[in-house]
Amino acid sequence: MHRRMESHSGRVVECFAARPRTIDEMFRAVVARAADAEALVDGTTRLSYRELDRQVDRLADALAAAGIQAGDRIAVMLSNRLEAVLCVLAIARAQGILVPIGERLRAPEVAHILQDSQAIALVYQETCEPQLPPAEATPLCAARFCCGTSRCGNPAFEQLLATRAQVQQLPVLTGTVEDDIFGILYTSGTTGRPKGATLTHLNVIHSCLHWVDRLGLVQEGERSVLCIPWSHVAGLCGVVFPLLYLGGALVLVKEFNKRTFLRLASEERMSHALLVPAMYGLCLLDPDLRSFDLSAWRIGVYGSAPMPEATIRRFAEAVPHLVMCNAYGATETASPATIMPPGDGLDQSDSIGKVVACGEIRVMDENGCEMPPGEPGELWIRGPMIASGYWRNPEATESAFVAGFWKSGDIGSVDSQGYVRIADRKKDMINRGGFKIYPAEVENVLCELGGVLEVAVVGRPHVILGETVVAFVRCVDVDVTDAIVREFCSEKLADYKIPDHVVIVEEPLPRNPNGKMQKEMLREMARALP
Repeated sequence: MHRRMESHSGRVVECFAARPRTIDEMFRAVVARAADAEALVDGTTRLSYRELDRQVDRLADALAAAGIQAGDRIAVMLSNRLEAVLCVLAIARAQGILVPIGERLRAPEVAHILQDSQAIALVYQETCEPQLPPAEATPLCAARFCCGTSRCGNPAFEQLLATRAQVQQLPVLTGTVEDDIFGILYTSGTTGRPKGATLTHLNVIHSCLHWVDRLGLVQEGERSVLCIPWSHVAGLCGVVFPLLYLGGALVLVKEFNKRTFLRLASEERMSHALLVPAMYGLCLLDPDLRSFDLSAWRIGVYGSAPMPEATIRRFAEAVPHLVMCNAYGATETASPATIMPPGDGLDQSDSIGKVVACGEIRVMDENGCEMPPGEPGELWIRGPMIASGYWRNPEATESAFVAGFWKSGDIGSVDSQGYVRIADRKKDMINRGGFKIYPAEVENVLCELGGVLEVAVVGRPHVILGETVVAFVRCVDVDVTDAIVREFCSEKLADYKIPDHVVIVEEPLPRNPNGKMQKEMLREMARALP
């Protein structure tokens, strides 16, 4: 695909020359090209692109009739269900701004997002009602619509649809609006209160194009089972939009269950999936894995955490025709900043792939000077997929976005062949007696230990050494002890990297709603150890 330099949001970036200008333009083009192709599968409900388009028109008209104007923020707190995809597309058609809210967030978190985004409307599902802040806490968000039965007396989602006005079909967005904000996606808040990354139509469209370009996805033939939350950037920009862009089919799963996923992958002839590494590990634990017909599954993408090489190899044995590709990104990069070239995964298992076609990554030291190939530093990322900034937060925008680059906060390197590697987050590095330890390195080693499902390594304050190393380890169906862990590490790591304390846990390790490990909570647990 032809690329050229263009000016957007005050930056000069490389872009794909041929592209849809907006999400609605993209969707209308697919409807025109593949109207009868299957678009969505939600339980027993199946919609073609033509049928989906009609429902999008109906909801977009209803939003306009309800007083929603261009630029208004509309929050959506739904699980992976038909209504969620419908809202995403209808908000774009009505020229509003989408504000996704994870269904697991609690009232204070929901209140922060509604207040900060200044959302004027909220669509939510019945099960989320106990997690909503009182209406008086978010006075701007006067309109709340419930999918299901509201115990608070809020109108039903169907009632919103009933307000449809007799208006002319809403126009296709044209001109410079591709630099307008499509959505405000709130970061996971691992370092403080979540910030709203402002993703433009240009950002999201390029995310779609990068997936298609790197993975070789095909038009109107791909089928994906969506079992990661649509409300997170990986689900929305990594699965929902790429499949809709292609005219493929989205099979919606409200919550991941390995048996449900494998059954649907077989029955729906799934060709593509984006999962977190733990999901692949859980699938491997299913004794009937080889009995499922996964012959249509071509592309298996993973990200958000390191994938143990042992898991990659075991999955390759179980599904030998499957091409597994690592990917790396963030909310601020509208999903992928790097994608592993198909076929390179096993030989480059410690890498997160190569930078996407229109992207650029520079490895910078603390003084803002570029490091040589292979040397570690902070990853600075630039491209048409980078968010335009943080909503109503100029200080954070100025701090994180420099000369068109987003400062990721991740320590990594880029080798002479262009493969990118992540060492760790800057804030997570452990200093033990002057030796710098990247927790991810220790975690990767421990993931190779048989039966280990999850690992998190943090530092613990020490009066002499500064910090010591604490490993939290969750296992499945095996007895793992402190001695076993330390002996295993002694064969693969320098002595100062071996965990000083090993905590064996039975419950899942704490993660935030975006699936990222809550290491600050683990640090508090580590400080409380005897």
